[in-house]
Order: sequence, then structure tokens, then C-alpha cells
Amino acid sequence: MQSNKKGALAFIFVTLLIDVMGWGLIIPVMADLIIQLKGVKANEASTYGSYLIAVFAVMQFIFAPLVGNLSDRYGRRPVLLLSLLGFGIDYVILALAPTFSWLFVGRVIAGITGASFTTASAYIADVSPDETTRAKNFGMIGAAFGLGFVLGPALGAGLASFGLRAPFWAAAGLCLLNCLYGYFILPESLSKENRRPFEWKRANPLGSLNFLKQHPEIMGLTVAFFLIYLGAQAVQSNWNFFTQYRFGWTEGMIGISLTVVGVLVGAVQGGLTRVVVPKFGNEKSIYVGLGLYALGMVLFGFATESWMMFAFLVPYCLGGICGPSLQSVIAGHVQANQQGELQGALTSLMSLTTIAGPLIMNNSFAFFTSPRAPFQFPGVHFILGAICMVLSIILIYRVFNKEKKNPDVRHVLEDTQAAAEMPVH
Repeated sequence: MQSNKKGALAFIFVTLLIDVMGWGLIIPVMADLIIQLKGVKANEASTYGSYLIAVFAVMQFIFAPLVGNLSDRYGRRPVLLLSLLGFGIDYVILALAPTFSWLFVGRVIAGITGASFTTASAYIADVSPDETTRAKNFGMIGAAFGLGFVLGPALGAGLASFGLRAPFWAAAGLCLLNCLYGYFILPESLSKENRRPFEWKRANPLGSLNFLKQHPEIMGLTVAFFLIYLGAQAVQSNWNFFTQYRFGWTEGMIGISLTVVGVLVGAVQGGLTRVVVPKFGNEKSIYVGLGLYALGMVLFGFATESWMMFAFLVPYCLGGICGPSLQSVIAGHVQANQQGELQGALTSLMSLTTIAGPLIMNNSFAFFTSPRAPFQFPGVHFILGAICMVLSIILIYRVFNKEKKNPDVRHVLEDTQAAAEMPVH
């Protein structure tokens, strides 16, 4: 059984790796594609880029709860395969898009089927026996993200020499290959006895958020989760536009920077997290990680040279130790047959941040680099992101402190702290 679980985790890691590589391939060229199709400058293109991110997130917000509930009913495997197929179709459309409007069509399709990380999170929860193991296994998502960003952007920047559309074709091929891989190799993780009937009232966005309301013990943590991902959009949605405008970076330089991000994230999630979380426990890991996130963003905001962006990636990426711990704490509050619903609800929250975040961060950047701004400050969005991280620290501290004082409140801190003292095999 233990061998099967390890094999399943290896399968899901490879699946996520290829998925992230497809995404990483297109990021270095997306800004230039928008600039080409719209005929605008980089800071103006940032606004159009936020629209593409937002429409994807709107679709994901609507459909993620449906996907999560379907995975609780029919299993993780078929849902994951359909998701990968949808992403492959999206990249084909982006590769062929003659106008900016066609980019929206592709993003709509990807948003509807974009459940790979949601289902993968539920998959990991299925095969993880305890809180500490779950936190370490959730770190695999970040590790796949990191390694995918090592390979994807570097390959994308290289393929850009063959034209702006070449990376999209490569991404489509990887996603479709990933789908085939999963069809023949990926086993099902959710046993039939842990499945539950599908209910439409639980499979809509509001129903998904109602699921969180039904678990008041995690409400504060999920609000913090929302703030963290909202703040992260300062980096994720605007990195290529900001660096191209502020420092004149090319596709190649953007690809190199994202490769560095991938190396750092992979090292943190694949290595450091597995050492820090068992030693420090979830609570300390969350605080330290969020503090490093905030520090990194403030430094980004005031960077004046290209090399500074690379140096400041170190504290920012080290902040990644907080994610698996927070996700593990939240997941530990719900039953096995609700993990898909929980992850669908969390994905809905992430989608809300991906709707609001780029519109806030990218448009703040565009405004404070325009003649209309009262003063010029290209890094304003990074400061907004840092504020979100600080607010999440305050909120999480209040939640944990309340749980410690009230023994009747179910929480996982004490169990995790105890498990962290046990030797890791």
C-alpha cells in the first residue's frame, strides 16, 4: 500500500510538472503577443493582460466547484484528464489567434476545464495519512511548479526565436502528451467507499463558498488564504510587463528570471519545506514564510537595477514555506470525502483573487506609470501585495491564538507540533 501511494505521488508530480511547463512556456512571449496584437506599449499591455487573466479566473470560479464535486463523485482521474485536454485545446487556439479577441476564447476554455491543481490537491489529500505528511506532500505542488518554471520559461524563451507562436504549439503538445500519460499511467486515488453523491447545490460558486461557511473553524484561515493569493498577484500577473517597462527586459531575460524563480521555488518546496515544516511546525512556518513574502515584495517595489530583481527573488521565494503548511492545516479540518469540495472551494477563492488581483495590481502599475499619476511609482503594486501579506499574518495569528485558548475548537496545531517532533522516515 505504501509503495502504491509513493507511486501515485510520483505520477501526480510528473502530471503537474508537464502542466506547469506548458504554462511556463508561454509567459515570456505573452506580453509581446499582446503588444503585437493591440499595438500598445508594455505598461498599457499590462491592462490587457489583466483582462485575459481575469476572464480565465471568472470561468474557473464558476466551474471549479463543479469540477471538485465531480471528482468527489466519480474520482480524481477522469476529471484531471479532461482538464488537461482543455488546456491543450486552449494553447492551440492561442497559437492560431489572429486577433486579441481570440485570446479570450482560449482563456475561457482553459478556465472551464482548468482543474488540474484543484484535483491534484484532492488527490494528494487522498493518499496522505496525516497532517505532517500532507504538508510535505502538498509541497510537491510547489516543487512541480518550481521545476516546471525552470524548464518551461527557458524553453519558451528559446522557442521564441522561431516566432511568438512557437511556444504555444509546444505548450499544446505538452498538455496533450500529459493527458495521454495520465490516461495510461495515472491510477485512481479516491476509493468507492469514500465517494459521495453529486449535488448541484454544492457544485456552484456560492454553494462552494457556503461550504466554507459551514466550517467556521477554518473561516479565518481561508480569509488569510484569500489575502495571500491576492497579494501574490502583484508578482504573478505583472512580472513580465513590469520588468519589460522598468528595465527593458527581452523575452530571453524574462525567461531567465522565471527559470531562476523555478530553481528557487523547486528548492524551497521540494527540499526546504520537507525539512522546515517537521522541525518548526506549521504555525512557525506560516509566519516566517509570510514575513519573507512581504519583505521580498517591498524590495521589488523599490528596485532600481535589474540585478536587484534577481537578488530579491531569494527572500520572496523562501516565503513559499508557508503555503503547504497553511493548506495542510485547512485540509486537516474536513473529512476525506469532502477534500474535493474543499479544494474546489479554495480554488474558487484563488479564482476570485485572480479576478480582482490582476485588475488591481496591473492597473495600479499602469496608472502610476502614466501621465495622469500624481507621482511616478512603477513598483506600487508590490507594496499593495506586501500589505496583503502583513494583514494575513495578523489574521492567522488571531485564529491560532483563539484555537490555543479554546480547547473545544478543533484544530491541527497541537497534532502537527507533536508529529513534528517524531523522526521522519
